Amino acid sequence: MSPIQYDVAKEWSQTLVVSTPLLQKRQSMYKTLFQTFFKIGAFTLGGGYAMIPIIESEVVDKHKWIEKSEFLDLIAIAQSCPGVFAINISTFIGYKLRGRWGALCSTLGTALPSFLIILLIALFFHQFMNVGWIAAMFRGIRPAVVALIAVPTFNLAKNADINMANCWIPILSALLIWGLHVNPIWIIIAAGVGGYAYGKVLK
Repeated sequence: MSPIQYDVAKEWSQTLVVSTPLLQKRQSMYKTLFQTFFKIGAFTLGGGYAMIPIIESEVVDKHKWIEKSEFLDLIAIAQSCPGVFAINISTFIGYKLRGRWGALCSTLGTALPSFLIILLIALFFHQFMNVGWIAAMFRGIRPAVVALIAVPTFNLAKNADINMANCWIPILSALLIWGLHVNPIWIIIAAGVGGYAYGKVLK
């Protein structure tokens, strides 16, 4: 082997030694993303907003991938985008951590459990619903889902900097959605425009 060939081979071997741990770490992160969101998707009843406390527990508290304030912003963005809320937020988190492949892993992890479970239920739906104990189980699950949605709502309110000056915003928004059936998207757009205008006035 010539000196030039030796130097090239040595350089490539050093590159491999340095890059291999980085590659393993990146692959491990993809696996962790998929496993984390698969668990969230598999063990969350009700989906959508019912997933918020579990996503927060895993992403913010356990893995510390994002801060609470950033998580609140992601919820607002996910809600204002088309598509399924849980898929949107998992895609945002995955992309933030590991780009496109991270988004793919977290999205697949979230969607796959419900896809498999719903596919199984669809195949045997009528047989399932005619079984007394299964119907009774679903009657018990429905009220629990209300609590799963209510708890993250109160937790989000604590981190949303709501005070006497702006407490009318969530109250008015709730009344418009509940009483007048205004689409939540318009509420979010109006709140965003209002916040921008308010910030410009303060400047």
